[in-house]
Amino acid sequence: MTDSNSADGVGRPVRRSDARRNRELLIEAAHEVFTEQGLEAPLDVIARRAGVGNATLYRHFPSRAVLVDAVFHGLLTDTMAVGEQARAVEDAWAGLTGYLESVFAGLAADRGTNDLMTTHLEGVDTLQSVHAHNRETIELLLRRGRDQGTVRADVTTEDVLFALAALGRAVPSLAAAAAPDAWRRPLALLLDGLRATPAAPPLPSPALTQDQLGDVLRGLGPHRAPPRA
Repeated sequence: MTDSNSADGVGRPVRRSDARRNRELLIEAAHEVFTEQGLEAPLDVIARRAGVGNATLYRHFPSRAVLVDAVFHGLLTDTMAVGEQARAVEDAWAGLTGYLESVFAGLAADRGTNDLMTTHLEGVDTLQSVHAHNRETIELLLRRGRDQGTVRADVTTEDVLFALAALGRAVPSLAAAAAPDAWRRPLALLLDGLRATPAAPPLPSPALTQDQLGDVLRGLGPHRAPPRA
């Protein structure tokens, strides 16, 4: 009895063990390519790096969103765990700053993670949960910080999410032009702007709504992969 349950791109039977290995190779290759080029990197580049054909890639991952979800599922769930830890910190300001520093360290780690966390991408199931959890974490910490007198009263969750997305998009360029941890300086300036101070003037103009923020993130789009030679 054979252990085959599928066929490769030319009709040859593929054993389950080979199929599992191909899937692992594709996930490893996709992580490397997404890290280097962003989430819009060509899928055929991923297939070639994994040493398989395009048909094998699409058999395992019928869409880019399914592949992205498989590659980053563990990282995204880890992000939610960090959010839970931040929520448990009694000092809201310490929880907020620690959480955002952890998030930005992830944004600096690779371009694929940056695309995931700073834009609106459809069809990645785990990502939708992470974005919702991220919003809840920041909203909770801001509310608690206002109650504790450490966060200014007129800052909204949308203000912070927009600022984080805008700054987060610059992280790869900061790392390339200066140093991998160059994001720490602008993040510190951003955090200072959230602090409650007696002399702080009120913020101008209405804050973004949740729908407007979604439109802004969709407009940013993923980082573009460099053109192929």
